[in-house]
Amino acid sequence: MTKDIMVHLDGSAEDEIRLEYGQAIAAAGQAHLIGIFTNLLSDITAPIPMDGGAAAIQVLAELDERARRDGDVTEKRLTERLASLQAPNGFRRLEGTYGVLSAEVAELARCADLFIATRPHRELDKIDWSDLAEAVLFGSGRALLLVPPGRHRQGPIRTVLVAWNGSREAARALREGLDFIEQAARTIVLVVDPPEDTETWNEVELHLARHGVVAEIVSVESGNRSIGGVILDEASRLSADLVVMGGYGHARMREQVFGGATRDLLHTATSPLLIAH
Repeated sequence: MTKDIMVHLDGSAEDEIRLEYGQAIAAAGQAHLIGIFTNLLSDITAPIPMDGGAAAIQVLAELDERARRDGDVTEKRLTERLASLQAPNGFRRLEGTYGVLSAEVAELARCADLFIATRPHRELDKIDWSDLAEAVLFGSGRALLLVPPGRHRQGPIRTVLVAWNGSREAARALREGLDFIEQAARTIVLVVDPPEDTETWNEVELHLARHGVVAEIVSVESGNRSIGGVILDEASRLSADLVVMGGYGHARMREQVFGGATRDLLHTATSPLLIAH
């Protein structure tokens, strides 16, 4: 059962959206919520030119000081917002460069049941936290709930789509998503391009039944579509409130396998994703 939830905070407008999801999940399971505020500093380890190096170091130091002052303002606002939540909560502030923050957050997430972040996306003049999401996915051993940017919570999760291919990653995601699945009104197990000689969904259907879940099985041929495209299409067709799937790959999101399904959903999904590796 989900009892310990971490929510990524960075001072942007997406904080409120992530907190909406975190508060709702915490309230449903009487869980503890902790906000992880990542205050980004300049990378002072970058090579400094011999000519004018001292001036460059001074500029970087001033930028860091400004970032810390801005972080103080953001911290005050965030702690006040957390105090208003109807759930027990805490707050952690981390400061550092991009890579350092990603590693620290992944380490902290190992002591949580669920980590909530915004789905990776690139937007002009906005910080791209893709590496942080990647670090948590592949380095924490915990589930990652990715919320599409700008998508406020739209009520309880009633329909869950489980992308199933029988792999270890899919099994991990299924286990991490059981709380959501058991509370949902409808669960659909999606099997893309199933082998002709076996029904790959039999065991997962029985497994879910033992949890009191009557799953619907949807088998789809991909045709000329990518696996990720099929999952996205089915999630839209079935009005899924949550997609549960394994995260496939190794070190970098851009190197994902499984036909690029993980990459496709990480960057284009319009439904929240519960993903585990």
